Amino acid sequence: MNLSKPKLTITLIAVAVCAALAIGGLPRLVARDKVAQQTAALSKPTVSVVTPMRASAQQVLTLPGDIQAYQRAAIYARTSGYLKAWYADIGTHVHSGQLLAEIEAPEVDAQLEQARSDAAMASANYQIAKVTADRWSDMLKKNAVSKQSAEENISLMQAKQATLAAALANVKRLEQLQSYEKVYAPFDGVITVRNVDVGALIDAGNSGPPAALFELSEIDRLRIFVNVPQDDAPYVTAGTKAQLTLSQYPGRTFAGTVARTAGAIDPRSRTLRVEVDMDNPDGSLMPGAFAQVSLTLTSTNPGLSLPANALLFRPQGVQVAVVDTHGVVSLRTVTLGRDFGTRMEIRSGLTGSEQVVVNPSDAISAGQSVRINQHPATSA
Repeated sequence: MNLSKPKLTITLIAVAVCAALAIGGLPRLVARDKVAQQTAALSKPTVSVVTPMRASAQQVLTLPGDIQAYQRAAIYARTSGYLKAWYADIGTHVHSGQLLAEIEAPEVDAQLEQARSDAAMASANYQIAKVTADRWSDMLKKNAVSKQSAEENISLMQAKQATLAAALANVKRLEQLQSYEKVYAPFDGVITVRNVDVGALIDAGNSGPPAALFELSEIDRLRIFVNVPQDDAPYVTAGTKAQLTLSQYPGRTFAGTVARTAGAIDPRSRTLRVEVDMDNPDGSLMPGAFAQVSLTLTSTNPGLSLPANALLFRPQGVQVAVVDTHGVVSLRTVTLGRDFGTRMEIRSGLTGSEQVVVNPSDAISAGQSVRINQHPATSA
């Protein structure tokens, strides 16, 4: 069908207008769709997720420790007098029973001599009384004397015997007191303090509190005391291995073992008092020093673990945000266990297959839609 020239012109103009509209409007429509898509995408926050890991059965807990001598004793005098000589100065290694000092106590020596003389006199009197009592007993059997006279002589002999026993006891007491003039080491160790010099007056406490002559410490074996927080206390038992480090020995460690615990939590500090024993044959460690003690704690039933920044502290308790396969958030209340520093043990609330949001915002809520980051956060 042939169109007239005016109609053809109108048709071409209409086609051109439509083409122009299509060319100019289509990009706008596409851009509007993209904006709508971007707006919808931005309305869903992007989150990074991790899957819970099985927590390690062992945990190293590092705490400050106080090093003390295995035994420590202040050595006092039991006899008053003047110091005649001392044989061990500070830093001296001594053995059990070794003589440390001698005290001159002339009063005690004189009292002992007098007591021995009294005992000898009492012994002589007893012997005479015994002979007399035996003779009167023999005469009583022959009815040569009265029974009353014989009993009086026997009672006199018994009294003399008691006097002799008292005199001998006094001798023994003074001999023991005289033996204290020599001061001996009660155990092997090192003299850490010497408070007396030759000629010093030694008071055994007769006129006030006595002063210690020496202080002795056993350093071949040491006790290290550590205060373990209440949450970790159940994992510390006798036999738990320990490693000590000191700032003056960089790169060097000392091995010890937990010997005993207090068995009760201190209500003031909420900690458990733990004693670590260790050998110190070369004397490298000194009593009174400060050390870092690393305890290897073992859990018989380890739970799961998550990065510490995955936890939400809400009024309902500690929670984590879990994302399902549809990108919808749900909040799970969990029970915490051991603290690993950057990670926390989860005792209950998760099965281990969940996708847990890392570093969630404070505004995250249950039922919220999110997008999962295609580059998940690495486990801490």
